[in-house]
Amino acid sequence: MWLAAHGGPPRPERPNLRVMFKLFRRIWAYLTAAGTGKFNEMADPKVQLEQAIMEAQEQHRRLKEQAANVIANQKQTEMRLNRAMEELESVNAKARQAVLMADDATKKGDTKRATELTHAAESFANRLITIEKEVESLKQLHLQSTQAADHAKNAVQQNSIVLQKRLSERQKLLSQLDQAKMQEQMNKAMSQLSETVGQDVPTLEEVRDKIEQRYARAVGAAELQGQTVESRMLEVEQAAMDTEAQMRLEQIRSQLGLTTATADAPTPEVEGGTGATGTATP
Repeated sequence: MWLAAHGGPPRPERPNLRVMFKLFRRIWAYLTAAGTGKFNEMADPKVQLEQAIMEAQEQHRRLKEQAANVIANQKQTEMRLNRAMEELESVNAKARQAVLMADDATKKGDTKRATELTHAAESFANRLITIEKEVESLKQLHLQSTQAADHAKNAVQQNSIVLQKRLSERQKLLSQLDQAKMQEQMNKAMSQLSETVGQDVPTLEEVRDKIEQRYARAVGAAELQGQTVESRMLEVEQAAMDTEAQMRLEQIRSQLGLTTATADAPTPEVEGGTGATGTATP
């Protein structure tokens, strides 16, 4: 009954496209910010600094081109104004001359010529009015273009000062960057002296402990070796060998007829006459 009354099952609701678009925009903004942050962390500051300087130089070049166009427009307007002023003077002079000639013809009674000269003077007067309007318009345009040109020159000059400051600051920043890199390397080297930097690279403390442990083990083994029966036997054998060597040397001296130091030494006297040859003198 319900299907018949409503003409079929209910249609599923369509998702709100505005909400989905907003969600996509937020996701895109998040990914862009995350990617930009990661890029800034990995990017070389020296390269970024050079890119910033190149961009500043490119902006200064574009500004100079725009200023050149503005100044060219001002110069062109000025040339048009000068030509219009020259034409105005020429037409004014011709109109005055036509009026004088028409008046002279009238005085001479030459009506036809006077009429023709009067028409010519009227044409010059109309042209004079047109040129005067053009001159006024060009004056306004020249004033505006001059102000724009002055503004463009000031903008180029100020931007040039800023660019020079940035170029000077670039050298300072490069020097600071080199100092920062050197300090980072020193900090890394100092940290390696007291911290473990990896399985394949032992620290100085680990090497020192290993050497001291090996030295202590060698000293202990030597002390134990000196207290054994074998070491005593070796000591007795070495003493016997030394005695035999001394006796051998005595035999060689006797064969050579050399007196030993013990034979030449005087016999010490015994106090009290005990064991001495001869009688003691009272």
